[in-house]
Order: sequence, then C-alpha cells, then structure tokens
Amino acid sequence: MKDKHRLCVWLAAAAALVLGAAAVGLGGLNQDEGWYLYAANLVAEGQMPYRDFAFTQGPVMPYVYSLFAGIWKAHGILGARIFNLSIGFLGIGFCCLLARRLGGSALAAFLLLACNLYHLYFLAIPKTYALAALAIAVACWCLTFEHWAAFFCAGFLLAVGAGVRISIGFMLPFVGIALLVSDKSRLKFNTVIFAAGGVVALAAVYGPFLIDPAARAGLFAAQAYHAARSGFDPAMAAGSLSRLVRWYLPVAVLAAIFVSRPSGGKAKAIFAAAFGVMAIQWCAPFPYEDYQVPLMGVVAAVASTAIAKERLPVLLLAVFALAFGNPLLEKWAVDGQDRFWPMKKGKPELALLKDAAHRIEAIDPGGKTLLTQDLYLAIETGRKVPKGLEMGPFSILSHDEWIALLELSNCRVAAMSGYAFAIEPPKCDRRDMAEQLEFWRILKRRYRQAGYIGRFGQNATPLLILELID
Repeated sequence: MKDKHRLCVWLAAAAALVLGAAAVGLGGLNQDEGWYLYAANLVAEGQMPYRDFAFTQGPVMPYVYSLFAGIWKAHGILGARIFNLSIGFLGIGFCCLLARRLGGSALAAFLLLACNLYHLYFLAIPKTYALAALAIAVACWCLTFEHWAAFFCAGFLLAVGAGVRISIGFMLPFVGIALLVSDKSRLKFNTVIFAAGGVVALAAVYGPFLIDPAARAGLFAAQAYHAARSGFDPAMAAGSLSRLVRWYLPVAVLAAIFVSRPSGGKAKAIFAAAFGVMAIQWCAPFPYEDYQVPLMGVVAAVASTAIAKERLPVLLLAVFALAFGNPLLEKWAVDGQDRFWPMKKGKPELALLKDAAHRIEAIDPGGKTLLTQDLYLAIETGRKVPKGLEMGPFSILSHDEWIALLELSNCRVAAMSGYAFAIEPPKCDRRDMAEQLEFWRILKRRYRQAGYIGRFGQNATPLLILELID
C-alpha cells in the first residue's frame, strides 16, 4: 500500500510540473494580466492606487507585487507567470495541509488542484487569484487550530484576501456566522478574536486610502465601476456553474458526497462560507467561472475528506484523464476552424507577444512609451502608456479626453488590437461605432502602419503596429 501511495505522489508531482509548464508557456494571453502588473509597476515607482491611477480591485496585490517588479521588467510576462504560479503552488500546499487537518488526504487535495490544468492556468496568469487563494488557504488552515492566536490570524488573513480581491470580503461574515452558531462557548470567544483580526487587517489595508481624500474618492469610484455592471441573468449564472463543474468535475463529485454526509464541524463551516461567496459571485452580471478559482482550493481540501485513501489511485487516473482531455489544450493550439479545416496556431500566444515586442523595439529602439490598450505589450516592452490608460481596455476616458490623448500623443509607436476603443467602461458595453471611427481617423492622420499580426492576444484579434508620422 505504501509503495502505491509513493508512486501516486511521484506521478502527481511530475504531472503538476508538466501541467504547470503548459499553463505558463502555452496558456492564452489575458488582458487582465497586463494591467495588474502595470499597477504594481506604478506602485513600485511611488504612485498610490485610486489616487494616482485607476484600479478596481483591493490594493494589496499591487503593493505586494511591486516588491517583485524586477522579475517582469527583466523577463516579461513569462517571468510574471512563473512567479505567480509559484504563489499558486504555495497556496495549493496549504490546501493540502488543510485537507490533512480536516481528516482528508493531502495527496487527494494535491491531485484535485495541482493536476487540474484549468486551475493551474488561472493561478499562473498574473491576476488576483493566486494571492487571494493563498490568503484564503492559510486562513482556513488557521481555523483548524483551537488557539486564539490562530483565530486572530484567520480573520486577519481573510481581510487581507479582501484587500486582494474585494469579493473575498464576504468570507469574513460567513465564517463568523458559522463560528457563532457553534455550541462551544470557546468558539464564541474565538469568534470575537477572529473578528478583531479582520478589523485590524481591514483598517491596515484600507485605512490609508480612506484617510487620503483623493484616494478615498478613487476607491469609491472603483466600487461605482463594479456597480455600473448591474443586473442578474439566471441563464448566465447557470452557464457559469455548468462550466465550473466541467473544469472541476472530481471536486464537484466529491463535494456532493461530502455534503450528503451528516458530519458537521469546521469542514462544513469552511465549505459553507466558500460556497456563500461563490453564490454571490454567480449573481454578477457576467459571472465568469474563473471568479471562483481562489475559493476552489479550500473547496477541494474539504472535498478530499470524502474519498478513502485506498481509492486514491482511481482519483489519480481520473484527474490524469481529465487533464489529457482538457479543452484548454485545444484552445491554445487551434484558432478555431475554417469550414472543415482547423486553423492551427503557428506559435503560442506568449511567443507572438514576444514577436510583437521585438517589432516595436525595432521601430523605436530604447523607447520609453507606447500608445496601446493591450497592457501586456507595455509590460513585455518595458514601456509606459499615456496617463489614463492604466487599466487598458477597461480605462475610463471621456470622448474629449480620448480626442486630446490621440491628438497630443507623442508616443513613437502605437499598438492597437481589436480591443482598441471597443469597450465603453464602466458598463463595458460596445462603444458606438461612429465614435470608434472618429478615433481611428485621428490615428490614421498621425500614424502610418509599420506592422501587422492577424490573430493576436486574448481571443485572437488583429494587431496593428503604427509609427508616428514625422
């Protein structure tokens, strides 16, 4: 039995390394990874989120990542992804420890998370998910101890998670309620300690921005940005849930078995709190299933308690089969289909990003600025974008501000993909075509075409590389 277990461990570790490398090197580009890294660069330069530039998530990620900005300044998006996945694997490690503390299998939790290509991909790309998942995993692990200091740390870390990704803040009241309904008076005392940890962290994270009038206005504007995308579509929520089950099928099956059992305790409390946040996120107008990635680590840890150790080889085979058949592999290799001819990608999207960066550098050697809304290009080339474009395609500029920016831009190179001018934040509706054409006419007058990539970046849109006319 020990030999089988040891073999499973080695196979799982090898698979995790291979899948992690695939997620980093082959994974499709995502617009968010550019502007999150760009925000970290700005903080590293001494700027303040909300006050000096627009930012719609909590402030913790740009401050933490600013300490490591040299990685992507030297190695671009590839270096950032390796760094981000390292944080992701650290979070998975704490989920394995949590599984063991809850009476489950650390190996089962590892198989459910580290051998899931979808999970690894969203931990690899520099979004808020890896750091938020780490905070949640360590917090829930702390909850399995009875000492008051562990409860303080749990509340503190969940509040830090809310400072990474705002929706994680709902974990605080959900966990607090679960602790309050416990019959143990000691847990009720620890609930107060847990709440104190949360209050201290929230004050530390958000206090400096609430004190500064300009930063406070920007922080409230960020929440108004989220609120502008209002509405609930049951079909969208159902579709999001359906896709989440597809990406995490073994977790879903084991979680269903866990819920069907009468056992209670901290495992049920953690599961209920995580599911409560997931339900809130399903109510978003665009409930993308990847929103749930930071929570799936602790869900998997809880679900691991529903499988017997002798069934771990079966679980290993199941996750291996699902990894091999993961639709992401096809998406990363094929650009759709022309009638019955598959259009195979010549290069991974990350390689195309590097090609585009080299073309920009050839046109403007040693340049410091770039006119673009594709901020992963700004990161890859090590350049600054004009003020107001810090959030890439999600940047809010009025019509007059856009006109002024385009008329006065002194950027030697512009790189404009299908995302250029297309989105009108904060509702993120399609921008009126007449307005888009007006912007393009200004560009045509001031810039000439210097390069073209037919299918580039997130969802493969054309990329025009333009050079300023002298």
